[in-house]
Amino acid sequence: MGFDFVTKLESCYTIIQENHDFLILIYYSHIPTAIIALLMGVFVYTKNKKALINKLLLTISLSFSVWSCLDLLTWISYDSRIIMISWSMLGFVHIMIFFASLYFSYVFIEKRDIPLNYRIIFGILLLPIALLTPTNFNLSGFDVANCEAKEGDYFTNYYYLLGFFIFIWILLFSIKSYKRAEKNFKKQILLLITGVELFLLSFFATGYFSSLIDNYSLLIYGLFSIVFFIGFLSYLIVKHQAFDIKVIAAQFLIVTTWIGVFSQFFIVQEFSNQILTGIILVFVTIFGYMLFKSIKEEVKTSEQLSLASKKLAGLNAKLEELDRAKSEFISIASHQLRTPLTSVKGFTSLILDNTFGKVPVTQKTAVEKVFVNNEKLCLLVEDMLNASRLEAGRLEYELEEADVVSVAKSTIDIIKLYAKSKKLKLTLNTPKEKLMAIIDQRKLSEIISNLVDNAIKYTPKGGVTVTVEKVLLEQKIGKAENSGTTKKNWVRVSVADTGIGMNAKQLEAIFEKFKGGDEEISNNQLPISNEISNPNDKNGHNISNGNGNGAYVAGTGLGVYISRQMAKAMGGRVYATSPGKGKGSTFILELPLVKK
Repeated sequence: MGFDFVTKLESCYTIIQENHDFLILIYYSHIPTAIIALLMGVFVYTKNKKALINKLLLTISLSFSVWSCLDLLTWISYDSRIIMISWSMLGFVHIMIFFASLYFSYVFIEKRDIPLNYRIIFGILLLPIALLTPTNFNLSGFDVANCEAKEGDYFTNYYYLLGFFIFIWILLFSIKSYKRAEKNFKKQILLLITGVELFLLSFFATGYFSSLIDNYSLLIYGLFSIVFFIGFLSYLIVKHQAFDIKVIAAQFLIVTTWIGVFSQFFIVQEFSNQILTGIILVFVTIFGYMLFKSIKEEVKTSEQLSLASKKLAGLNAKLEELDRAKSEFISIASHQLRTPLTSVKGFTSLILDNTFGKVPVTQKTAVEKVFVNNEKLCLLVEDMLNASRLEAGRLEYELEEADVVSVAKSTIDIIKLYAKSKKLKLTLNTPKEKLMAIIDQRKLSEIISNLVDNAIKYTPKGGVTVTVEKVLLEQKIGKAENSGTTKKNWVRVSVADTGIGMNAKQLEAIFEKFKGGDEEISNNQLPISNEISNPNDKNGHNISNGNGNGAYVAGTGLGVYISRQMAKAMGGRVYATSPGKGKGSTFILELPLVKK
């Protein structure tokens, strides 16, 4: 039989029947891969139809699917007209896949469209393919015996070598881009280019060698290379949310399973098997839809949570900014207040020392009140300043070896006037020996001032006793559980009062920032004043010192908090004990002594 391009060829029909089992593999290599590629392209495209990168991925998917359909027709058709038309288009579609892959890789990495000179180069390289496709340079005839077209060597070699050139182009471009990319984006480049290059290399190698040795059965194995591309692309979407897509991997599993079952219709011949396949397909479709719907709801919920988390993060950032502004304001305000307060303190001290002449008793009482209240303001300002420095991590210490007893004496001398104004007895008990420790003298004085001031504030009547003594304390050696202990000398400064006392819960709560010593009174927010309108508490107990002056008032809650932080910085500790409500409290400062 001679060449006959207008009729169906018996020789082709015979070849198809003889190779029925091999055609089953052809169906599996062409149909599922084409559908999967097309679904991936459509899925990404529908998520953002305006994005260039999404359009290019759709172009690759469409080109591959068209190529698979054209090649499938050359295998299953015994009509020479269909075979020749399909075969003639394979070269053009083949090279379109390579060019679309290059374009896609460039846009993905550079995040912009290709420049004009690239487009010109693409056009020049594609022009021979477009012009020679409908000519004898592409297909020169039809081989009836083997039921296949006769390819033109120049045309075939050109588009295969052009494909290999594009493969090298993508490889070199990606290596260069990988070196200068950011660390996080490097992983995405590596994943994408690995998938693209494995796909193109396999597609090129199987096609070229099939044509070279005239054995086109190798082509079917090249089609499975699309799995590499789809696999790496799916991982990019799931792991790195490439193409601005949030998707669950289970969705791809459902689609793949459905395609695998659906493709059975092209293979099974017996009617009973076709019915069984149909039933399985129905179940896969139903359960797949249910799972898809569940996943969609999960993704929607996840997106809402993510949006809420971002809003919360934004609010948190604003709160942190406000907190910093607050700390800066407190710091600036404190600095500005220290100068006039120091001036007031200096002049009142000189007046009380009779530097400007003897002061009448009536005036002296008023000056003492000014001095006491000024000292309280000085302590408050210092506490606020220290609190802002602590938050910013800028509280500095001038550590040196010094006598704790000496610091305690000088501090108590200043506070005595305050205790006197409250008609409380302030007693200091110290040893005759010096107790040397590595301390910041100014910070230690602030700690003692805060503890004594706190004791006076919450003591309605009686007094406050400050005791400085040397104690032998057990100290753990090492971090292991069975490391043992040793005894070392420490200095202990105890501030005991006869005040309102505390329960177990309050003993630890008072060391939190902005926590008052007595919850009930703190919650009442008594004014910082020497006058209390009602001298009795809610239980009827008198909290007045007898002259209308309040025994305790609401404070900032910063004093003991700052004292504990300062003590820690000097290697010591501050804690409190109390027998209970109405039985007084004892605040204790302990610091390690210098070894002699």
